[in-house]
Amino acid sequence: SREFNAPRDLVWDANTSAAHMEKWLGSKGTTGHAQSMDFREGGSYHYAQRSPDGTLSMWGRMTYLRIEPKHHMKVLNNFSDEKGNITSHPMAPTWPKLMHWDMRFEELGENRSRLTITWLPMEGSSAEELAMFDSARSGMDQGWKHTFDKLDAYLATVNV
Repeated sequence: SREFNAPRDLVWDANTSAAHMEKWLGSKGTTGHAQSMDFREGGSYHYAQRSPDGTLSMWGRMTYLRIEPKHHMKVLNNFSDEKGNITSHPMAPTWPKLMHWDMRFEELGENRSRLTITWLPMEGSSAEELAMFDSARSGMDQGWKHTFDKLDAYLATVNV
């Protein structure tokens, strides 16, 4: 969860537009690339995160399962190849192949909002995948902090 000095509408837009998302989505030091986006229930966002030197691209895909505009969305997330096919995590082959994101957007007033993301392996993940997920929690917390830092910095540059 993170509070932002931005209205909920802007935080929503920053999470639902490829032009916005490629500017902030990803871990510290990475740059984004939007391959395609079809923002609707059943649609998907296919993207890459590139390393600072440009030698590594980690591809991913978000499939939009449920969209309640400006309030909530459920997303199925996975690592992918350049064509959008489901793949293993490039550095952690026992990482769960499919992850659920539950994203909630709250208006706090005074141009403030909160984004809460609950991120869990998909039902049916193997015991090995679940153990990998559980063992990586501190790293995930750090990764989400850096991602939210990038979103916060980006929001400060966007005209409302």
